[in-house]
Amino acid sequence: MEQATVLVVDDTAENIDILVGILAPHYKVKVAIDGYKALQLAKRSPPDIILLDVMMPGISGYEVCRQLKQDPVTQAIPVIFITAMSQEADEQQGFELGAVDYISKPISAAIVKARVRGQLNLYDQQRHLEQQVKARTLELEQTRFEIIKRLGRAAEYRDNETGTHVIRMSHYARLLAEELGLPASFCDTIFNASPMHDVGKIGTPDAILRKPGKLDPDEWAIMQQHVQIGAEIIGDHPDPLLQMSRRIALHHHERWDGTGYPAGLSGEDIPLEARIAALADVFDALTSERPYKRAWTVEEAVDLLQKERGKHFEPRLVDAFLRILPQVEKIRLEYADDPEEWAHLQERS
Repeated sequence: MEQATVLVVDDTAENIDILVGILAPHYKVKVAIDGYKALQLAKRSPPDIILLDVMMPGISGYEVCRQLKQDPVTQAIPVIFITAMSQEADEQQGFELGAVDYISKPISAAIVKARVRGQLNLYDQQRHLEQQVKARTLELEQTRFEIIKRLGRAAEYRDNETGTHVIRMSHYARLLAEELGLPASFCDTIFNASPMHDVGKIGTPDAILRKPGKLDPDEWAIMQQHVQIGAEIIGDHPDPLLQMSRRIALHHHERWDGTGYPAGLSGEDIPLEARIAALADVFDALTSERPYKRAWTVEEAVDLLQKERGKHFEPRLVDAFLRILPQVEKIRLEYADDPEEWAHLQERS
């Protein structure tokens, strides 16, 4: 088992020598003679525990501890104060700053070894528990993502033979979000939320979904209901992924010029994720074969996007999408509905 690392911080050489003599047989020991050096060492190579003198010139041990606890890199490291200050108020101040223990001077070797060993054991247990929680959380998140994807594909299977539409459009949505310079968390969330955009089609009659010709006004009114149905299926949950999924499901048929549905929102009143998903959805729908239409060529689809710039779609989204078109084409090839078409397109590319 790898030895734990102890950082000893004291401005007095004699005190450092004593602590190193006590700890070196059992741990890797690093030393710092002032608070500034201690902060540098802790951030560059975080130790497993820090023994910290309180009274030091330049920057006190209390200030060092405060800065350690404010830095995400070092905030979890246990800090034990080594000090001659034994007043209750002094100890209270140290604990309020985040220290885990106090050792009073003059130093007792037995106490130092016992306190360090005890805090390291607690720290190891804490890290092990955190790892277990992270692993379980990741497992639950992956399960949730898979459920969401499968619900999205379940809706697509009702009017699409392969269900790969939701895979392609979610990739397009993430690529577009990345091209816009949006935070990585947003890009990841929209990738996992987009597959739910048409989940409300589960409640749309097959006769309408699979009708080969144009829908009449009554049928079109029924078709439009899928956005509210989708929002109801997802529900109003505080989870960020489900919140974004709901906004996309409800608003991905809004239009930049306000002529869309269900709320007739326009411009930036339409949630950004819904604007992105709408463009990704339309492009893939145009370039895919459906029961009521042939698959358009990429050139034809791009032409429509340009014509709808400022009408159906936000202009900057159209411009950004055209910039990532080579990446979009790779996704379209990789997740083509028809393997023979994929092979044919590969030969052409």
